[in-house]
Amino acid sequence: MTSNAQVSRLLALVPYLRQAGAADLAKTAEQFSVSQDQLIKDLNVLWFCGLPQGLPDDLIEVDQDALEQGEIRLSNADFLSRPMRFTPDEAMSLLVALEAVAELADPGSAAAVCSAVGKLSKAQGQSVQVIATAFAGSADIRESLLAAIARKSVVRLTYDAQATSTTSFPEVEPVKLITRDGFAYLQAWSLERAAWRTYRLDRIAAVADTGRDAEERGAPERFDSGWLESRPAAVEVEIEVSPQARWIAEYYPVRSVERSEQGWVVRLLVADPRWLNGLLLRLGDQVLRVSPQAALTAARQIALDTLAGYEVG
Repeated sequence: MTSNAQVSRLLALVPYLRQAGAADLAKTAEQFSVSQDQLIKDLNVLWFCGLPQGLPDDLIEVDQDALEQGEIRLSNADFLSRPMRFTPDEAMSLLVALEAVAELADPGSAAAVCSAVGKLSKAQGQSVQVIATAFAGSADIRESLLAAIARKSVVRLTYDAQATSTTSFPEVEPVKLITRDGFAYLQAWSLERAAWRTYRLDRIAAVADTGRDAEERGAPERFDSGWLESRPAAVEVEIEVSPQARWIAEYYPVRSVERSEQGWVVRLLVADPRWLNGLLLRLGDQVLRVSPQAALTAARQIALDTLAGYEVG
């Protein structure tokens, strides 16, 4: 947990608790997406926060007796009762994010998101129209998945995998729809692999209900901005490409992009060698150099085997 994240959370937590008067510890932790232990650590930090004089009467107080009973009560925090105000850029960023969330939300959540969009637009003091798009697949696919999540049922996907250029039909227990870097994903438990898997929605061609109930699997693995770094199999690959292939740095998550004498040097994490092979074959002669060399060797061998198959035919 970074200090920046904690400070941001505390600035929102204090007005929330002041408005609530007495807040339930478990519900507040859930509301702020942290564990109860982390929330207690946050509250312990508040003991040392207050007005600039720093005297005991200037610091925020937390009712420890109430906290032991699972209830949060703050006092001496009136100076932080007013919620933070958004800057125009912050408000616009939030509007864009809300529009993306609305595209994947279930009917109940969509109503709340639309309400928030309306209030935020009104608070801006001007008419603002935001159109946010993501690679989210068809509306029918999203509705089928949301319905399966609500029913807690097993579904069979028709999935077109880019890494292998094949279509598979995995049976999964869908849990949630999420967005990352402009793409929408399904997080689900794969019955075949007996593990959590993530599927891009725009590659799901069909969803069929199997009529079987899903089992309780707990929470899916983390899939935030650092999800790839947390995968043990992920390795860094450096690809130097011609200027015409600069687009890969905008289409895929990368670690860095640098100009070279012949084009661009792109560094990215790769968890699935098959995906990298597909990318290298797609780029063809636009690839100038690859490190480690073994990655380029594997893609070259696939190309040679494919050409040999055509010659035999």
